[in-house]
Amino acid sequence: MRKQMIILLAVVCTTSMTNGWAQQKAAQQNEKLTFTTVVKNPITPVKNQSRSGTCWDYATIGFFESEILRETGRTLDLCEMFVANKNYMDEAIYHVRLHGDSRFSEGGSADDVLAVLRQHGICPEEAMPAPGTLTGDSLANFTEFFSVLTPYVEAVARSKEKKLSTQWKQGYQAILDAYLGKCPEEFTYEGRRYTPKSFAESLGLNWDDYVSLTSYTHHPYYTWFTIEAPYKWRPRLSYNLPLDELMATLDKALDNGYNVCWGGDVSGNGFNRQGLALEDATPTAALRQERFDSWDSTYDHVMLIFGKATDQQGREYYMVKNSWGESGDYQGIWYMQKNYIALNTYYLFLNRKATGLEAKSVIR
Repeated sequence: MRKQMIILLAVVCTTSMTNGWAQQKAAQQNEKLTFTTVVKNPITPVKNQSRSGTCWDYATIGFFESEILRETGRTLDLCEMFVANKNYMDEAIYHVRLHGDSRFSEGGSADDVLAVLRQHGICPEEAMPAPGTLTGDSLANFTEFFSVLTPYVEAVARSKEKKLSTQWKQGYQAILDAYLGKCPEEFTYEGRRYTPKSFAESLGLNWDDYVSLTSYTHHPYYTWFTIEAPYKWRPRLSYNLPLDELMATLDKALDNGYNVCWGGDVSGNGFNRQGLALEDATPTAALRQERFDSWDSTYDHVMLIFGKATDQQGREYYMVKNSWGESGDYQGIWYMQKNYIALNTYYLFLNRKATGLEAKSVIR
């Protein structure tokens, strides 16, 4: 998904209080931080989504790769472009059913990857063309791709015809295959023949184990609801917890060896391109809700939380695997302050066995 990263370097303000806050923030971001690892769970290598709005895809595939590693000890490289191909077809069908009254974009959520794995299966990276190679690039580049794809699906979704034929799906699929590669019906991996569905079944995971947790006050706690966020077009439910319980669940999962897929906001001043996300504000349920309702926060990125750390001042951080290649000061890893995660989380996607909340019916 497309992100407008705003790094706070200086702020021109009219009051000395605001100016002082800006100076403090700039000093904190420029401070040379050193980190002590508290928890570090295994992950697969950092990848690069490049010029494609597929953080949701790369982060969640990385999450499932770490789940396979935790469950079976196998290190696999699963194919993000298989997921993109299948998901963009699912999204187009949904968009057409709603006559164009839904968001159609490159963005998505962890729920999309789970749905593809469950419904369509998956293949290893080697079973499809490497991202970008079909258009002469070395990494994924969706600029031309979506310039072609979006007008096509909008023309169908907003057609004046009284009845649609099914031919539009064939033309649309041809565009997906031309830019992403055709999804294999069968392939050989490590000497065995698979279909995408049989390969997914061989991974040792139970797709019913995965849930989404959130924390907002416009729905009752301990109930399920669909988060009203633009990129979450697939109407899958999330379980609503008080903020302190959401954060305690995250800590418990990491402490017990489970990684967590994180969907949230990285458009604020505290998130930078060097590998840090800092937050001065004290996170509260009221502040989260106010920012959600006023559009001051937005769901615009997905990453993988795999550890915890502290800095030399004793401040707490989460270790987060990004999908921008080995960029920043920590080779593709971000240190995100606990307050930042608490304030900017839209959802946590994780194995329900890690939640400790089965008694509250966290099963979907």
